[in-house]
Amino acid sequence: MLDQKITKQIIRAQKNEITEFYLYQKLASITKNSHNQEVLKKIAQEEKEHYNFWQTQTNQKIKPHTLKLWFYFLISKFFGLTFGIKLMEKGEAKAQINYNEIGRLIPQALKISAEENQHENNLVNMIDEEKLKYVGSIVLGLNDALVELTGALAGYTLALHNTKLIAMTGLITGLAASLSMAASEYLSTSSEKTEKNPLRASIYTGITYVLVVLFLILPYLVLNNFYLALVAIILESMLIILIFTYYVSVAQDIPFKKRFITMASVSLGVAALTFLIGFIVRLFFGLEV
Repeated sequence: MLDQKITKQIIRAQKNEITEFYLYQKLASITKNSHNQEVLKKIAQEEKEHYNFWQTQTNQKIKPHTLKLWFYFLISKFFGLTFGIKLMEKGEAKAQINYNEIGRLIPQALKISAEENQHENNLVNMIDEEKLKYVGSIVLGLNDALVELTGALAGYTLALHNTKLIAMTGLITGLAASLSMAASEYLSTSSEKTEKNPLRASIYTGITYVLVVLFLILPYLVLNNFYLALVAIILESMLIILIFTYYVSVAQDIPFKKRFITMASVSLGVAALTFLIGFIVRLFFGLEV
């Protein structure tokens, strides 16, 4: 006879398994890539087997967690299979299910835990996803746009003292730089032995750069105070770095904190330096706008 604490953990595990079963099935049904479809179906089958085993212990039929199912389905659809699945698995790690404790009474629980942690993770890593193939190109466009344009806008702010003029200058600078970065990524990828398509890599880099440019100059178009606009773009930069670093850290299993601090420090450092340069240039040329 299982005690109440163990029974609650098993029911929680059973609910997780049936929820994930339906999630993987649903993702497989909308996935066009046949390889990814097979991987997802295989994981779904394992989740169903785990659910069936837990059902023999509880003698209960458990319904899936509908809200959780749709939440991770939409996340996976819009942000990629790998990100959605790994984000869900991170949530499961905090689900307060102690498999070692359960395993003292039900040895099969340890095998299920091992399959959850190893086999299924290996299967998830087999998913072939274009977003992750080109994440290096996206990072290149993102990093360069944040560092270069945040710095340039900081310099223009002190040199020009006119929000519309700063926005126009920043837009021209940003678009020119995005074309340059896209061309550089095309040439760089062409010379490498890689699965990446040079044209796609350059498009990912260029589009990422342009999107960051448009986002960063927006405060200068809606605010009249150029110093307030500068504060806004610094906050925007930190937000972009935060969101994208979190995405990459989940999708590629890399440390979040160190990467975020590095990117934020570089972006803020360059902005501070170019702000100083803008001040010096304004004094040197005696510029009044």
